Amino acid sequence: MGKRTGFTLIELLVVIAIIALLLSILMPALQRVRSQARGVACKSNLHQWGLVFALYTQDNDGYFYSGHLRGSSSGMGGGEWWRECMWPLSREKKMWLCPTATKYRSISPDGSGRRPAATPFDAWRADESTGGDEGSYAPNGWMCNIPAGLANLWGRGPAEYYWRTHQVRGTFNIPVFTESWWVDGWPRHTDEPFELGDRTPLLGPNVQEMQRLCVNRHGGAQHCLFADWSARKVSIKQLWTLKWHRQFETNGPWTMAGGVQPNDWPMWLRKYREY
Repeated sequence: MGKRTGFTLIELLVVIAIIALLLSILMPALQRVRSQARGVACKSNLHQWGLVFALYTQDNDGYFYSGHLRGSSSGMGGGEWWRECMWPLSREKKMWLCPTATKYRSISPDGSGRRPAATPFDAWRADESTGGDEGSYAPNGWMCNIPAGLANLWGRGPAEYYWRTHQVRGTFNIPVFTESWWVDGWPRHTDEPFELGDRTPLLGPNVQEMQRLCVNRHGGAQHCLFADWSARKVSIKQLWTLKWHRQFETNGPWTMAGGVQPNDWPMWLRKYREY
């Protein structure tokens, strides 16, 4: 009888089955590692933004940008008011994009060229007429150093809400910059969470603006930069416990201290742990 030089069909099928079984066991672990690596990179981006903001405020006597562009309120809708201030200090495009949201997708353009994210894993794109910057992070608008004599910025007020500077108490709980669906946000403690976590929320000014910043890219959590220049991961439910503006109630209706119940959250948020 001649010497066998190859595998039989049955042996090949067994080997293929074993490989498939091993892949099915390993894939979830590999996906977790990949997700963790993206989270680490996202947090690293926020740390770099912390250096950028520290440099900017150091050069401006501790104060943030005014919220105006070249002495006027133009450029508010596309976020030019902060993008033009920060761009000279943050020219590396990678800094502007969470690794989970690196590409923008146009949805129902309104003629302005603005392209909000359509899903949590899309980036936004600012007005084409002003450069078309892309990003997946946004500032807390309440940090602005609102000019003297103004009652609000683009309808967001009153002026007493604005932090103006990072040289205040409780900086560890004051968000400066965070992941976002759009270029900016002025959240209030009464804002409600978005019902559909996989689609873009309302983007109009003074309309549930916490929804702009409530974006699920890291398993019910996101990364935030705080006014002490630290960056950390916070659960989406925890966003309502942060001190977004001077009068923001950190024990408001969407906090455990304020009486929120598990079933009060939209369905997509109920599976995530409480903070």
